[in-house]
Amino acid sequence: MHIGIDYTAAVHQRAGIGRYARGIVSGLARQHTEHSFVLLVTGGEAEASPLGQNPDPALGASFRVRRLPLSLRLWTIIWHRLRIPLPVEVFTGPVDVFHSPDYVLPPVRRAKKVVTVHDLSFLRYPEGAEPSLRRYLSAVVPRCASEADVVLADSENTRQDVVELLGLPSRKVDVVYPGVDQRFTVIQEREVLERVKELYRLSYPFILSVGTLEPRKNLIVLLEAYSMLKDRHHLPHRLVIAGREGWLYEGVFRRVEQLSLTEEVVFLGFVPDEHLPGLYTLADVLAFPSVYEGFGLPPLEAMACGTPVVTSDCSSLPEVVGEAGLLVPADDPEALAEAIGRVLDDSKLREDLVRRGLARAAEFSWEATGKKLLATYESLFARGNG
Repeated sequence: MHIGIDYTAAVHQRAGIGRYARGIVSGLARQHTEHSFVLLVTGGEAEASPLGQNPDPALGASFRVRRLPLSLRLWTIIWHRLRIPLPVEVFTGPVDVFHSPDYVLPPVRRAKKVVTVHDLSFLRYPEGAEPSLRRYLSAVVPRCASEADVVLADSENTRQDVVELLGLPSRKVDVVYPGVDQRFTVIQEREVLERVKELYRLSYPFILSVGTLEPRKNLIVLLEAYSMLKDRHHLPHRLVIAGREGWLYEGVFRRVEQLSLTEEVVFLGFVPDEHLPGLYTLADVLAFPSVYEGFGLPPLEAMACGTPVVTSDCSSLPEVVGEAGLLVPADDPEALAEAIGRVLDDSKLREDLVRRGLARAAEFSWEATGKKLLATYESLFARGNG
């Protein structure tokens, strides 16, 4: 069987869907299958590619790369705005299954079509999405999901959203959980931790939050909870927020000033994957009060690094965290402050959360993701040739 995968995000995006695309391909490479894979990358060689021009050579001979000329933006216009039916098989050669891990499908002539929908935040939580992106996704994602033979969701919560909001039959939508990369583990090497502390100037204990600065990450509620903790417990901890500036982030900085927390709240900006395990290990707790997540990798990554987690009791987060973290209402800063305070004050609770978290994170691997994906591809291929 010949399988095509859109690998564009893996080459051009460091986090988010880029990490997901790299993860599924690495998981597929571990299956020791005789199937062949072609990885499609839009954007010419001259385009900036922060992750290099090619996938990991360790993937082996079963994987080859095909690059499309022109930029991703131009292909988006050609395929999804002008609707020019130029199929990917022109570039990949004949494939039996084509998988897009990034919401939208290019035109596909004969292959069975698989698309991953990571979340429907642009429909479920539209006020938190950038308007032009929301309009684009609202127009394109429902059409691509309808055209696909199988739609994959990152969680059962997202699967239910896809069925409800896009009106798809439940039999067409399946759950394939993402994995936690093996790099996320408790860092024991003192020199590694000292290097991260020095690089980010972390000479103090801290509460950590990881994610893009945007409304659905709910950082204003976190700031209010942190302010309560500082007032009541005189914590030595600072609040460290790791993530790039996204959409409507200005209110976060205003709230820091209003709460007089300029010296206590530290914004690191984007933190590359190679530094995150050390950052998680150094943190005393991860606070992740997001109002909506299709899956939510930071809580699992933190757990894999032995860091207790406090997160929201909504969307996919209870499904992801299970009984290994403390869950609080997303709109209740008082409850969030209390939960964080319990983790910091109660050593027995902390030890229990660390133990549970390590076990929970171990249940999610890219190898398991690759195995489930391969079974999906093979089932589609058999269906088409039965």
